[in-house]
Amino acid sequence: MTDRAHPVTADDEQPPSGDDRAFFGQPKGLLTLSGLEVWERFSFLGMQAILVLYFADSVANEGLGMDAGTAASVSAAYGTLVYLVSVGGGWLADRILGSYLAVLWGGILIALGHYSMAVPTATMTWVGLGLISLGTGLLKPNVAAMVGKLYRTDDDRRDAGFALYYMGINIGAFAGPLITGWLGEHQGWHWGFSAAAFGMTLGLIQYVAGRRHLAGRKHAAEFALAPAAMRRAVWLMVGGTLAFAALCGLLAGVGWLTMDRFVDVLTLASVIAPAVYFWVMFTSPRVTAEERGRLRPYIVLFLASVVFNFILFQAYSTMMLLASTNANTSILGFDFPSSWYASALGAFEVALAPVVAAVWVRMGRRQPHASNKIAFGVILGGLSFLLMVVPTAGQGTDYRMAAWWIVGSYLLLGLGDVLLETSGLSASSKLAPKAFSSQTMALWFLSLALANGIQAQVVKIYDDVSHPVYFGVNGGIAVVLGLVVVALAPWLRRTMHPVH
Repeated sequence: MTDRAHPVTADDEQPPSGDDRAFFGQPKGLLTLSGLEVWERFSFLGMQAILVLYFADSVANEGLGMDAGTAASVSAAYGTLVYLVSVGGGWLADRILGSYLAVLWGGILIALGHYSMAVPTATMTWVGLGLISLGTGLLKPNVAAMVGKLYRTDDDRRDAGFALYYMGINIGAFAGPLITGWLGEHQGWHWGFSAAAFGMTLGLIQYVAGRRHLAGRKHAAEFALAPAAMRRAVWLMVGGTLAFAALCGLLAGVGWLTMDRFVDVLTLASVIAPAVYFWVMFTSPRVTAEERGRLRPYIVLFLASVVFNFILFQAYSTMMLLASTNANTSILGFDFPSSWYASALGAFEVALAPVVAAVWVRMGRRQPHASNKIAFGVILGGLSFLLMVVPTAGQGTDYRMAAWWIVGSYLLLGLGDVLLETSGLSASSKLAPKAFSSQTMALWFLSLALANGIQAQVVKIYDDVSHPVYFGVNGGIAVVLGLVVVALAPWLRRTMHPVH
């Protein structure tokens, strides 16, 4: 018996033949997976919309009493951990669990994490965030892979299917903060976390109920490790996790592992991981000279993703803090919780995605190159921050801006996200070396981890500088770097073949 991975076939585990066009001309399994993503994003972003507010609220109001900069930093560090763990989630599904079980156990861990956060103690908050990080790391990279398994490689419906799937993501992103935000700010933060737990539970129920519509739902793993290697891998993971937890407990007990140091460690990991990943790809003998040449422009796109997502993720940290302290929470006489601003981002993305897609179809071969779309996304992200300079300039600490300023900022950010994420993922899949093609999502997650890691450091100064300086400098840097990508367009067009 060798320790090599063995491919597993699942021809007898395909969905019923009547499923193929049962959901708006798409496979019925798409409804199951999109429904799961609606509730997963409902719970994840619903919780994230109130997380930084909970951290910053006073202990008397059941918050954790952090200052604003620390609250935003810890919230960003949590995002860093989620995306770092996601890199390993794809490997676990491929080698040990299989996609169906990886998503199922991921969802269970996420639900348990939210239920833990519903318990009003600081200890259960940290336990809950750890469980959610592990669960999201299992679930997030594998749901998209399961969507892909519903289609043949040459199926013309694939792109439309993924468009419906991403619409489900944005519906959850829109609905989550509406429910958790209202409960969190009117009934108590832990009521909001309870709503997130309930949403994830609904997602799990419909996922299990619809499992017969999914491809390859029963077998363990597509490239399962041989039994001896699997046992060794499981013991290493369990032992490593326990050893890491014991080490953290010891260091915390002696006073060395403070919250600030833990945030710094995560930031350092977010920098080292992509550097190692790119080094492995550049030096691998399995990567041809031509593929190595395409990696160079990919580094530019990777960094562009980092810059944009550094701005995007602050929609749930510094922008939430700004909205809670310095923005009106009334539109046309209707009062709403400040966390509802986060729903505007999901709403704009739901509305703008089909419009942008229609524009590209209409333009045909005249549409901008993928690198320019990504650059425009970065510039729009920077402009969303620069816009906040106008209502905050010349103000003291006690002021209120009109709601439309933050809504307008989220409009620019949502359009930038639609432009960058779709083009970035498509370019990643085409530029990745063949030997690493199955790890494309891992690379993308690393750009998100690095964006959060950088954010975890920068937001520490949110309380120490004026709002115009904070948003102006960060937004200005993003715009300049977006313009640099535009300036590099001729070189990127030459070196990014076959990306158009």
